[in-house]
Amino acid sequence: MTESPPVAGDALDRALAALPIGPLTEEGLRRAVAPLFARHRAALAGRIYLANHSLGRPLDATEDDVRTGLAAWYEGMGSAWEAWMAEIAAFRARLAELLNAPRPDCVVPKASAGQGLRAVLNALPGVPRVVATRGEFDSLDVVLRDHAQRGRIELRLVEARADGHFDAADLGAAIGPGVDLVVVSQVMFQTGQRIVDIAAIAAYARAAGARVLLDVYHSLGVLPVDVVALDVDFAVGGSYKYLRGGTGACFLYLAPRVLDAGLRTPDTGWFAKEAPFEYARPDPPRYGPGGDAWLESTPAILPFYQARAGQRLTLGIGVPRLRAHSLQLQRQLVSLLGERGVAARGGTVDRGAFVVIRHPQARRLAAALGERGVVTDARDEWWRLCPDLLTSDAELAAAADEVVALIAR
Repeated sequence: MTESPPVAGDALDRALAALPIGPLTEEGLRRAVAPLFARHRAALAGRIYLANHSLGRPLDATEDDVRTGLAAWYEGMGSAWEAWMAEIAAFRARLAELLNAPRPDCVVPKASAGQGLRAVLNALPGVPRVVATRGEFDSLDVVLRDHAQRGRIELRLVEARADGHFDAADLGAAIGPGVDLVVVSQVMFQTGQRIVDIAAIAAYARAAGARVLLDVYHSLGVLPVDVVALDVDFAVGGSYKYLRGGTGACFLYLAPRVLDAGLRTPDTGWFAKEAPFEYARPDPPRYGPGGDAWLESTPAILPFYQARAGQRLTLGIGVPRLRAHSLQLQRQLVSLLGERGVAARGGTVDRGAFVVIRHPQARRLAAALGERGVVTDARDEWWRLCPDLLTSDAELAAAADEVVALIAR
């Protein structure tokens, strides 16, 4: 697919070419990658940013990319759609590569993960029976609960165990005959738990005649995601976190078997038409092939440009290298905290990208730490700390000292 040309003398391409081959190191990243974030680093001067699991750092190139999208409007007016449609296609192609989706049209742009879930729920006939976990993020949880309250779905929520973690066996036990859809996150947003048995859950669902919708918002870009190997029917996610693309650049993935079966959603619009810019009006409407039939009305264009640099950085470095580096930093932080008497979880294969400390005053501690120049956050009793590409060893040690001092006080 055609991608909009990068700005002249693209620093991102040069940086990726200069990055040493092999495992990521602090020195290599400092030299090649840190300069790509000059604006963010200047704005953050004197503070340590460990909330990368919440809002990813923007690259300097992101502003240039958004200006490119705007320039097409200023200079071309109505003809800007040619460049804009090419950027939408490039956005879908890059996400398909990150997801290992069979083809780009399996990826349908959405403004939010919740919008993707609604499109799926509204496509299922009758009153679907849905199984989900109690640990789904609000963007999905609110949609599920609202649909259940309105009588549009029957909803069963699987609870976490005493340690706050979810067990695939509990989810499997809840999937019985008559269940239509299973909703589960690959990484739980509160605890950082990675559900490693997604393929087994999909097998449970398949045996019961159910489909699976996987939330990859907390995994895509920081650990390898393969929707084919996981055998899921749907996936939702976005660019707000590890893909560094901000708000609005989200998506719904639909497996080819779903598209081939002819499942259609009433959440549609004129962009789903067979040839939207021909403005023909056959009755009933004729829809585009594959995932194009799941498009809606006129999309917001700038999020596609906004997401470009982060997607390119992730693909250029490679998710396996990003995952290995993330695990290394997590292990380092957990060790630093442990040496100082604070128990933390992170750095193992059953974790996502952030370290958690379980504490009844997690929210107060995170707020107090922010006042001391270390940016973290908390969800209920889970204090979340997430290093990333720009996090140095010195920052990890300083953050650990501040955490220990706060807890002791």
